[in-house]
Amino acid sequence: MPITIYNSLTRNKDPFEPLHQPDVNMYTCGVTVYDDCHIGHARSLYIFEVIRRYLAYRGFKVHFVRNITDIDDKIINRANELKVNWQDLVRKYIDSYYRDLALLGIAKADYEPRATDNIKEMVIYIGELVNKGYAYVTKSGVYFNVRRFPNYGKLSGQSVDQMESGARIEPQEEKKDPLDFALWKASKEGEPSWDSPWGKGRPGWHIECSVMSQKFLKTDTLDIHAGGRDLIFPHHENEIAQAEALTGKPFAKYWIHHGLLTINGQKMSKSLGNFVTIKDSINKYHEDALKLFFVSAHYSSPLDHSEKKMVEETKRFKSFMYLFKYYEEHTKKEPIGLINDADKQEIDGYKARFIEAMDNDFNFPQALAVLEQLSSLAYSLTGNFGLEQNLNKFKLAVETIESLLKTVFVIDLRKADPVKDSRLFLGDGGLRDTIKFAMEEWTWAKDKAKERAQLKKEKKFSEADKIRQELEEKGYEILDKKDGSFELRHK
Repeated sequence: MPITIYNSLTRNKDPFEPLHQPDVNMYTCGVTVYDDCHIGHARSLYIFEVIRRYLAYRGFKVHFVRNITDIDDKIINRANELKVNWQDLVRKYIDSYYRDLALLGIAKADYEPRATDNIKEMVIYIGELVNKGYAYVTKSGVYFNVRRFPNYGKLSGQSVDQMESGARIEPQEEKKDPLDFALWKASKEGEPSWDSPWGKGRPGWHIECSVMSQKFLKTDTLDIHAGGRDLIFPHHENEIAQAEALTGKPFAKYWIHHGLLTINGQKMSKSLGNFVTIKDSINKYHEDALKLFFVSAHYSSPLDHSEKKMVEETKRFKSFMYLFKYYEEHTKKEPIGLINDADKQEIDGYKARFIEAMDNDFNFPQALAVLEQLSSLAYSLTGNFGLEQNLNKFKLAVETIESLLKTVFVIDLRKADPVKDSRLFLGDGGLRDTIKFAMEEWTWAKDKAKERAQLKKEKKFSEADKIRQELEEKGYEILDKKDGSFELRHK
């Protein structure tokens, strides 16, 4: 079965067929560098990194570009507010952005072009739109004539008449129609500016993505254009208009949009005091618990962040981590030996279901559920005294989980330190819930269960029952079998 993707343009789940397989040209809208990135940015950065990684896992060669907006009204206004040079502000927050990527363990894109490094190409692009009659020049800048582009609104599903009711012309703008948008803005006194045939100024926000995506991916038509749902209109709608007006070709074949993130049911806002930066979040919560939080919902769905959810995701992460630590402790890192066909087929079945979930519009929570089911199987193999008999099956299960978490979900179980990392004590009171304690308690429980088995053989049933009760009080249960053997489990 092919990968299917919900395409915002067609409003259908379409089979994924890139234009030149196995190559995939993928562009995502990056950050505007006027402040520290927040966890909403983290969700966006992470989601598209997972999608990029999964496509690579499935054999595609992904060419990935993510821009940096380093000239914009927000940047100019913030620099003026802080009374600093706008270039110094930009440098500060680009450095901050790359530190955030490192904290999340997310690699840079193949290209991360800055808008200000591509002004020349934007000027040429705008000039061609003017020459084709899709743009016009005024004293306040160069504007795209929306009504000259017949398919305007096809991404957002709005008609021009619907859009017109909410549009307005700012006092400083000289444009023909409220819907027309700026390709080039004439400079005001004291603002950064560049030379152009229309006088000194700077590019509009929308033009940079059309220009840089096509330039760095070396194509008129992208396979994937991605971003947040809040960018569909006007940003992505305007990108389509200017790009397709220039080339006469579809700008992107697949449009992927992620849902937005709220904090305790509210939109994130500094005025509400719920603005959570990536650095602040990772200072409190383990980065891999944050990633599990992001994949706990489908990428296209809204997601609400709360302390309660982060406690849950920290526990979920520790469940995977403890399993892997048990694997490291008890298998001595020996390679997997011979495994019978039935066991291999069973583990391969979990992997197949993981792929099936991800192939279905990158269904993160369903894929994660498959890994949790495989984790439960692996735990069950440690819950009796036959681990030696199931050792190769156990190893294959754990190594499959570890590989898929790392390769696709950017979660590295080898790096976590359950003893020293205080972020992993969240929700459980501290050191008690460490792998050291868990292993010591499990060893005790096994010894008590063996003692009970011997007492039963000696027909000392009263003493055997006392041990069963003691184990139950510690959260363990013993399942007696007809052949006289038993299974020890943690409830």
